[in-house]
Amino acid sequence: MFTGIIEEVGDINSIRRGGKAIALEVKAHLVIEGTRVGDSIAIDGVCLTVTSFSDHSFTVDVMPETMNRTTFHGLKTGSRVNLERALRLSDRLGGHLVSGHIDRVGRILERWREDNAEWIRIEAGSDILRYIVEKGSVAIDGISLTVIDVNTRSFTVSVIPLTQKETTILAKRTGEEVNIECDLIGKYIEKLAKGEAKGAGVTLDTLARNGYL
Repeated sequence: MFTGIIEEVGDINSIRRGGKAIALEVKAHLVIEGTRVGDSIAIDGVCLTVTSFSDHSFTVDVMPETMNRTTFHGLKTGSRVNLERALRLSDRLGGHLVSGHIDRVGRILERWREDNAEWIRIEAGSDILRYIVEKGSVAIDGISLTVIDVNTRSFTVSVIPLTQKETTILAKRTGEEVNIECDLIGKYIEKLAKGEAKGAGVTLDTLARNGYL
């Protein structure tokens, strides 16, 4: 579990390709502190397991499912990526609960500046937009951001100067892809409301029987 507060921007040192999977070596400093083999680090919002590390880098394996679901097919040697270590129970939750499991890839439709804020409009399908709500949270390339507005085709986020400086968000251009992870809580609520877990949804009758009406 993560918070969407990026700790460090790293660089892809090398990519080893094999069939549909890849292995990445990522140059980093801060996120290596206290890290052990088997720990989780989010790379551009994707939760991955550390398989080895040195004083200046760490390696991860990326399976085919992750390649299909994320922007990793576009990674190159030298690509800059957002990094965050897994949340500890004693940590402050500065962003929102982020699982590191990408829902879908979106595309930047447009971006503009207003005073100190960078506005970004992102295109996404209806299967994603159903979980995007105005003033709610969304993770873009692992960055916890607040949704400003949403319509039937896209949603908008606004990025403060500190986030612009400490992440890769300003390097993304119109037309480029980004990893999207919707609010995890909303997806659980929808599943429970539909009754997929027990085969019966929430109805006015069930609410009345349980004293809610």
